[in-house]
Amino acid sequence: MKSLAGKVALVAGGTRAAGRGVAVQLGAAGATVYVTGRSTRAERSEMDRPETIEETAELVDAAGGRGIAVRVDHTDPEQVRALVERIEQEQGELHILVNDIWGQTGEPDWDKTVWESSLDSGLRLLRLGVETHAITSHFALPLLLKTPGGLVVEMTDGTDEYNASNYRVSFFYDVAKGAVSRMAFALAHEVGPRGATAVLLTPGWLRSEAMLDGFGVTEENWRDATKSIPHFAISESPSYVGRAVAALAADPDLPRWNGKSTSSGELAKLYGFTDLDGSQPDAWRYLVEVEGRGKPADTTGYR
Repeated sequence: MKSLAGKVALVAGGTRAAGRGVAVQLGAAGATVYVTGRSTRAERSEMDRPETIEETAELVDAAGGRGIAVRVDHTDPEQVRALVERIEQEQGELHILVNDIWGQTGEPDWDKTVWESSLDSGLRLLRLGVETHAITSHFALPLLLKTPGGLVVEMTDGTDEYNASNYRVSFFYDVAKGAVSRMAFALAHEVGPRGATAVLLTPGWLRSEAMLDGFGVTEENWRDATKSIPHFAISESPSYVGRAVAALAADPDLPRWNGKSTSSGELAKLYGFTDLDGSQPDAWRYLVEVEGRGKPADTTGYR
């Protein structure tokens, strides 16, 4: 069903992981999707991963939409300005903005204090994970607001409720995710009265390309990783959060979500979509009720 036919979306940070999943599922719903990132077939970003924006755009096409890859460094305001001007020239409007830019290299300084962490790496993380979202919203929202009913999705890691009471990895990672949450809150107050909706959305334990590589598995045999990491059984594919965004964008009562924090698992129950395997993993409830309480891995009732 092409519920988003005629809609134009910008997935900022759509090279891989959740961003790619969102772009492809918006395409599956019939949308035209601009996919931005720094990794192209000609040049990789500092993350040095093989995924490219061209591949994502081709996957959007294959899913039934129209994918348009544009190399953009979202830390550069002029590049973002040019991107939005191009969208306006080519499409005349923008209906969906997904801020999913991250781009961190390597792992965060796990469980390190601010004084033990690398200051350069920490500040770079904040620039890539926070500043880019602000720059993109600054330039893209005037175009989005020209058409009533627009959707802005701030992608994060963890619901508001979970992050409010749990320390997330390290000082810089915790601050970055908290800042994105507050961005969604602020945007809701700014775009809501102007006819648009801003939502904070998190996937669960995401089977990103890097995560699968790290565990030595693929999307086809990912359950093999549960032998050494049992709670990985609650994980989900990037398509799951992609279907969550597509469901939100197609909701005729979208404004009810303005300012809300939600997850792929919560939206799956409400809208009825599933992950690729037909299940409905609810990772954040599982993390609190099972893993957080030291119980053995058991996804019964959680997927």
